[in-house]
Amino acid sequence: MTAANATVRTAVVTGASSGIGAATARRLAAAGFHVVLTARRKDRIETLAAELTEAGHQATAYALDITDRAAVDAFAASLDHVEVLVNNAGGALGADPVATGDPAEWRQMYETNVIGTLHITQALLPALVASGDGTVVVLSSTAGHGTYEGGAGYVAAKHAEHVLAETLRLEIVGQPVRVIEIAPGMVKTDEFAVTRYRGDADQAAKVYEGVAEPLTADDVADTITWTVTRPSHVNVDLLVLRPRAQASNTKVHREV
Repeated sequence: MTAANATVRTAVVTGASSGIGAATARRLAAAGFHVVLTARRKDRIETLAAELTEAGHQATAYALDITDRAAVDAFAASLDHVEVLVNNAGGALGADPVATGDPAEWRQMYETNVIGTLHITQALLPALVASGDGTVVVLSSTAGHGTYEGGAGYVAAKHAEHVLAETLRLEIVGQPVRVIEIAPGMVKTDEFAVTRYRGDADQAAKVYEGVAEPLTADDVADTITWTVTRPSHVNVDLLVLRPRAQASNTKVHREV
């Protein structure tokens, strides 16, 4: 896979088919990156890549399941160079208490949020180091820094993802690669809550009920792009991002 201009920095965005991933791809493309869009939904990322290309940006779509290590390794081998990796792919399933939580959903969340992030980070880390100025972004969540009832499976996965980022930063200090963690709180997107509640749109809507201005995908994408475009010696270790109405995972102001 060759960028149209080899001097343009390449940014890989996982989970780029919707929500924060798609918004981040748009923001990074506008900032001058050649954006490589990855996700399982090939049609979505191809449409987005076409949109960005028509707007005069550089974008490439690559269908990828980050839980498939062989596929991830093949993807890494296809890249000429990469300077930025945004680990966005992930998500939540269910809101059941520990006593009745579905182990299959826990396993799926761990595979996507943690093992998937591990796969793609391991595969691209040599190229990021070789670039001389690499950046790894891990999109975790405030769920990775505090728990709440009914969220244990997702919280456990995001705690693990937070620790992955924190440990990687310790292990590669001295290498020319930054490790940035962005931990958003309440973000209203088209799919996150609907997926969590197994397609129940009414239940998903209740998550944001009465909240005047939850974060948007573009709010988070703007923040990611800001951290990535800081001077190379500046590492934003951890940035927690919440809407003004949310004081914590369990304290939200709702206008009723």
